[in-house]
Amino acid sequence: MNNYDIKTSEFDFHLPEKLIAQQPVEPRDASRLLHVKPDSISHHLFSDITELLSENDVLVMNDTKVIPAKLLGKRDTVNIEALLHKRISGASGFAQTWSCFARPGKRLKIGNIVVFGQDGNNIFTAEVLEKHDDGLVVFGFVVNDRADLSDAEFFAALSVFGQTPLPHYIKREEVSVNDVLRYQTVFAKHEGAVAAPTAGLHFTKEVLAALEAKKIQTLRLTLHTGAGTFMPVKKENIKDHVMHSEYGEISSAVCDSINEAKLKGKRIIAVGTTSTRLLESAADEDGIVQPFTKETDIFIAPSYKFKVPDALITNFHLPESTLFMLVCAFMGIETMKNAYECAIKEKYRFYSYGDASLLERMENYDDF
Repeated sequence: MNNYDIKTSEFDFHLPEKLIAQQPVEPRDASRLLHVKPDSISHHLFSDITELLSENDVLVMNDTKVIPAKLLGKRDTVNIEALLHKRISGASGFAQTWSCFARPGKRLKIGNIVVFGQDGNNIFTAEVLEKHDDGLVVFGFVVNDRADLSDAEFFAALSVFGQTPLPHYIKREEVSVNDVLRYQTVFAKHEGAVAAPTAGLHFTKEVLAALEAKKIQTLRLTLHTGAGTFMPVKKENIKDHVMHSEYGEISSAVCDSINEAKLKGKRIIAVGTTSTRLLESAADEDGIVQPFTKETDIFIAPSYKFKVPDALITNFHLPESTLFMLVCAFMGIETMKNAYECAIKEKYRFYSYGDASLLERMENYDDF
């Protein structure tokens, strides 16, 4: 349980289903960009982002890499679908151990073996090790009965038998070759996410080059986004919502760069809610960002006092989602509802494959 005492319905709004993007735009930076300040709204293309920023800005990006986390398999004659959620401490005798959302979970018992793929002599299997009340199932994975696989070998096998884990609101019979490419940032590096840090999907090599040419600093951190990011808030009051934890890392070098930039009066711009959550998890009470290598389950909603980011680049989020709650905490509920009303009127595209927004707070803007 958290400290927020707000009705979930406070974050509801009418979103026409047709505005939930089913395909990405081409090229990436051709998506639209809504520039939101507490007292103004303007319309741009994402390729304009460099012109909206200055050399006194520092962008902090999440370089996690989405893995093919959706698996289809069989337990005897029963079809099983599993979505890897989070890697956990390994159990002896298995290459890797993952907490997963599995369907139909009721048909699985501890000790069951699920075959998730077979290619010639290669076979990818998992044993049910635990079952939890929240619907999560812990699987121990092996490939060809080998438990001594390196991470690279495991992810190589996963790339053969797994699929790109598109969110449930992208209603598509099959994942396309284009999805494998586009549901991934151009700067993705560290494997482990099962959901893309979608604000980063708009960046192209050309945009990154333009930022560098303007001497706008870009820094990288890693938060392995879990499938819990798709989970809606089902409680009547958000104080009863429990966030799933996710693993994050910020190096000491990146911390030093952020802290030095803040001392020089530069703005820290978080690229995405994932970067925002990790920055806030790593900051101490004085706003100094400390090296971070652990899990975070931070939940950010109105009344939260931000310590690090001065601006935020993010996509448009669904009603009553924790992501919409975060942006409302950042800008104020009224400001964001007005901005979303404008976005809907102008037919902006929502969520993972949708358009973007640049949210800029006024200095010391806390009148929410």
